[in-house]
Amino acid sequence: MSDTMTEGVIVSWLKKVGDDVKSGDILAEVETDKATMELENFVKGTLLHIGIPVGATVPVDAVLAIIGKKGEDISGLLSGNKASALVAKNSENESTPKSITQALEIKVESTEQIVQTTKDSRLKVSPLARKIAENKGVDIKHIMGSGDLGRIVKRDVEGFNPIKMESPNALKTNIPLSIENSDFDEIPVSQMRKAIARRLSDSKNNAPHFYLTMEIKMDKAIEMRKSINEISESKISMNDILVKAVASALRKNPKVNSSWLGDRIRYNRQINIGVAVAIDDGLIVPVVKSADTKNITSISAEIKQLAEKAKNKKLQAHEFEGNTFTISNLGMFGIDEFTAIINSPDACILAVAAIKETVLVEKGEMKIGSVMKVTLSCDHRLVDGAIGANFLKSLKELIEKPVSLLI
Repeated sequence: MSDTMTEGVIVSWLKKVGDDVKSGDILAEVETDKATMELENFVKGTLLHIGIPVGATVPVDAVLAIIGKKGEDISGLLSGNKASALVAKNSENESTPKSITQALEIKVESTEQIVQTTKDSRLKVSPLARKIAENKGVDIKHIMGSGDLGRIVKRDVEGFNPIKMESPNALKTNIPLSIENSDFDEIPVSQMRKAIARRLSDSKNNAPHFYLTMEIKMDKAIEMRKSINEISESKISMNDILVKAVASALRKNPKVNSSWLGDRIRYNRQINIGVAVAIDDGLIVPVVKSADTKNITSISAEIKQLAEKAKNKKLQAHEFEGNTFTISNLGMFGIDEFTAIINSPDACILAVAAIKETVLVEKGEMKIGSVMKVTLSCDHRLVDGAIGANFLKSLKELIEKPVSLLI
């Protein structure tokens, strides 16, 4: 479901075993490293088997479900299914929860582990630990496991003391607590956070970064934005102007709009600007395609739509792929200056800080003006100092004389 996906989590099944399905039906919702996406069906038939329960993590290419003719014998397929560690009870009698809020217990190949999914958390519990918890009247979801992959085992239940649950927000957030380590909470790493960690580590380790910082006068851009918003029904932001200015600067400096492919360099003809958006699980970068060909109001409307879909985890794969340059803007948080890690496969990323009022000296006279610092992170394999500096020079000229962006 994305170019970087290696595994996913089943969020919900929208169909149950025995249901007739047709092409276009949505079978399930899957959490990927970028968004929660719908799993679309492409064949007509009957849903005979569901191999992965709600809440389970499953690798790419594992068997999620089997669709065939009603009453068809699929025992041969099930016996050869090594991709999934979770096997259903019986293909004709199995069932799945009607919603993610319904508890689910699954028989697994190894009787050492039971996966329980509730609306609050996903827990891995050994049968013995579960039995002891039931006998002691302990709610298992408040215990943090010390076994493999966070599995709750006998010693965790026996050592649990509800009196020591020191966090006043623990029950509100449903984060399991550890009594042995009562001064911190731990939560599972989401698919998105795993992907962020992997991609940024790879970028920082493989791409030799260097940084160029420039100060840009913003007074005329501020005036232009005010004028546009006075007559336009759709209000634009300074970030929208910046996206347009970056796209225009890339057109003048095509070597920055490139990608490192190991044995060759790709110079991209299309200018696709990724705009970093912060969401609860981390960071996602929806992409404005062919940004240099669009006017500022069109870019503004598109960014609003993409940002809303990103926050609701409804982005489609094509909406967060294909970036050739990325902008990370922390100006709304009052950040004076920062550096960003390059978003592969881009050659550069632009870190945008806050607009600040300051004293400027022009022709020997002092006056109050608005300035903004931008820092360009460059992959030195692709972009040398002079190339990066020329790009920033073009960007500065475009923003300080923003009427050119309207032509």
